[in-house]
Order: sequence, then C-alpha cells, then structure tokens
Amino acid sequence: MSNAELEARITAALGRVIDPEIRKPITELGMVAGVDVDDAGAASVAITLTIVGCPAATAIERDVTAAVAGVTGVTSTSVAVGVMTADERRALIEKLRGGKAARVMPFGPDSLTRVIAVTSGKGGVGKSTLTANLAVELASRGLNVGIVDADVHGFSIPGLLGLTDAAAAAGAITRPTQVGDMILPPLAFGVKVISIGMFVEPGGSSAVAWRGPMLHRTITQFLTDVYFGDLDILLIDLPPGTGDVAISIGQTLPHADVIVVTTPQPAAADVAERSGIVARQTGQRVIGVVENMAGLLQQDGTVLSLFGEGGGAEVATRLSAADDAPEVPLLASVPISVPLRFGGDAGMPVVLSDPLDPASVAIRTVADRLIATGRGLAGRKLGLAPV
Repeated sequence: MSNAELEARITAALGRVIDPEIRKPITELGMVAGVDVDDAGAASVAITLTIVGCPAATAIERDVTAAVAGVTGVTSTSVAVGVMTADERRALIEKLRGGKAARVMPFGPDSLTRVIAVTSGKGGVGKSTLTANLAVELASRGLNVGIVDADVHGFSIPGLLGLTDAAAAAGAITRPTQVGDMILPPLAFGVKVISIGMFVEPGGSSAVAWRGPMLHRTITQFLTDVYFGDLDILLIDLPPGTGDVAISIGQTLPHADVIVVTTPQPAAADVAERSGIVARQTGQRVIGVVENMAGLLQQDGTVLSLFGEGGGAEVATRLSAADDAPEVPLLASVPISVPLRFGGDAGMPVVLSDPLDPASVAIRTVADRLIATGRGLAGRKLGLAPV
C-alpha cells in the first residue's frame, strides 16, 4: 500500500471522529490540518481546535488517536494539536450558519424544527422535570433535540440533566463554549442544552435578578447566537405564569406549539388555564395538557390522590371549549414517583434510569403523541405526515 493510499484511509477514518460540541465530523469542520505517513507506516496528524482551551480538546485528541491507530497499515500515531486562526474560525462560523448573517433566529415559521413551549400557571408543578425527561426520551428515539431553559429566575434544567459542577470536575463539558459570536451548547444525554444557569458563578449560590428588557435580551440571544444545528424538536422550558418571558417567547415564536402542565388540584388548574390562554393570544397553538403528580401508587394497588383528581382533564376541557379553539387533549397523567424525584436530584432522567417506572411510562406516552403529530424534520425523519 502506498503512502498516499494509507493517508487517504486515515482521512476517511478521521471523518468518523465527531466534535462533541458541534456534533459534526472534524473533517467537515476544517479541523484536520494535515495527514502524513512515512515509509514505516508512522502516521502524523495535525488538528486545529476552535479556540484556546477548547473543553473538547481531550476527547477529540483521544478519538483522533484511536481512529488513526485503527487503520490497517499504521504502525504508530502522533497527534499535533493547534488552534484555528481568526480567519479559520470566521469561515467555520459562516459554514455552520449556512451563509446566514449573524443574529438571525433560525426557528422561524419556515424552519423545519418543531418548537414546543412547556408552560404552567404556577411553579412547583414539575414543568422542568417533564421538559427534561421528555427531551431525553425524544432524543433516545433518534431525534435531534434541544432545550432552551427560558426560566431565567428559576433555572433547573442543568441540574436535572446532570450538567453540574461535580460533572465538570469529572471532565464533562457542562458549560457553553464561545467561538467568535457563536455559542456552542453542552450536550446531555443526546440533548443540546442552554440555560442562564450555565453562565452564573459555580457553587449554586448565585441568583439572577433581572427585569423585562434583560430577560428579553437573554432569550433572544439563546435563540440567535446558540448553535443548535439542524434540530428536529426544540423544547422551551418557560417560567411559570404569564409574565415577560412567556410574552417574549410568544411574540418571537408565534408559531410554536404549547404544552400546559398542571397538577390535579383546582387551584393549579385555574392558573394553568390562564397560561394556555396567553399562549393563544400570541398566536401559539395549545396542543395538550399534562397532569403531573396525579397520584401515589400504594403497595396494595390503590392510588393515594394527594393533590386531588381531575385537574388536568378540567384544564383540557376548558381550553377546548374556547371559541374557535381546536380540541386540547390530556396527553398523560404522570403519577407521583420517587424514582422521578430521585432522578431529578441526581441529574439522571428517570426515562433512562428506570424506564418501567409509571412516571417513565406516562412520559413516553407524551412522546408517542407528539411524534404521532410530527412535522418538520421530526416528521420527515420518522416518515409522518405533516400536521
């Protein structure tokens, strides 16, 4: 085998090395600066990372070394690591944006990405827990999924998905990477995630005390400057209630679908209905209600309804009864679950850690119903008719 043929094989192998942040082959990203093989089969590969101190550097160097060493005919491998020039970074950013100008929101009405906002009338109903587990469940089915944690004051998505300081100390990428004016979000269980919680000081003691203009600017930046790539589904975890962020999202993404989360008691159901009404006022479509904390299963098979019964069905009925409103189904009732709570505290979604738990089964039902009404990239990927 000639040196040129061996170099071609090595280049092909490098095409299977995926940048863990951008989720594309390093050969497509212009990160392979050179491949050289001597007559003894010793391979030398030069790669260029996006920035100095790139958090993915160790993983990329490891994967490049393994890929080259696995090529038949290679007797030894050396990898030289450099950093892109400013011009190379600009070219990469332009390529990732598809030639579009900076600060263009890619999730408009013509996008193939299905945008689903998850809202609730009040806090503490498990909206973020549902969002995190639903995203992971959808990603486990082969869909490209992203989460924007729009609950700026009460962010909890990073912790629910294990993007914590402890994980960072163990070598995981838990915070975004800035490449020029582009933000690369970290990945958790196959889901790309962005949250203001990734920008505050480590330790968990920081608070975000912002008012309307700053909130709007942050959400706009999340939707424009963060590189999510070609997503099938973007989930937006809204803050509870009908305040500034919910209105900003409604104005920015009036074509988004909305899921309303409530608990069974009437007090929660009343305010949950209002969040659905506000979503409709901005043009968004309420596609369903999820009732959380629906009951606690006892050892004798009975269900203890700690928070009452029927709130989810009541919200769905009220939202369906509005003038000219399409039917709003109750997508699922998620029972009270210790594994669900434990998974949230541990940063391990219950749909993965305990897929047979009743809460996991209910969340999979929500995913099933969303996929059954697939559209955009998700619908095309799964062979579903658009809705």
